[in-house]
Amino acid sequence: MYAFVRPGTGESEYGLLPSVSTEAFHLVLSSFARMRGAGEGRLVLDRAGWHTSRQVQVPEGVGLCFLPPYSPELQPVERTWGLIGGVVANGQVEDEAALWSKVEARCAYLQTQPALIQGYTLFHWWPGGC
Repeated sequence: MYAFVRPGTGESEYGLLPSVSTEAFHLVLSSFARMRGAGEGRLVLDRAGWHTSRQVQVPEGVGLCFLPPYSPELQPVERTWGLIGGVVANGQVEDEAALWSKVEARCAYLQTQPALIQGYTLFHWWPGGC
């Protein structure tokens, strides 16, 4: 699962793919650039291997700003995982398809809740140097 948030507005976008990898990151990044329009600022990322790989193809107009190593507390989107995982984990599903359906429904709901997302992600110091 990939997530993008705009702390200042609470807007969020989610990408659900079966794995995390350089290739998957490229697909999500390209989709995000098309949906939101390239050149609207920078994406703040941690230094996960699929973010920093030399094989990452960054769409034109998309800027990447990397956080210092080992600093997940600085990444606004990290605080939103509990909004998804907590709801999904506290229930039963019949199979993997039902699980993904539940995750997708939760992400769709969160996209309609910008004030909630903003409350979790808008740090007093945001935006940083990126």
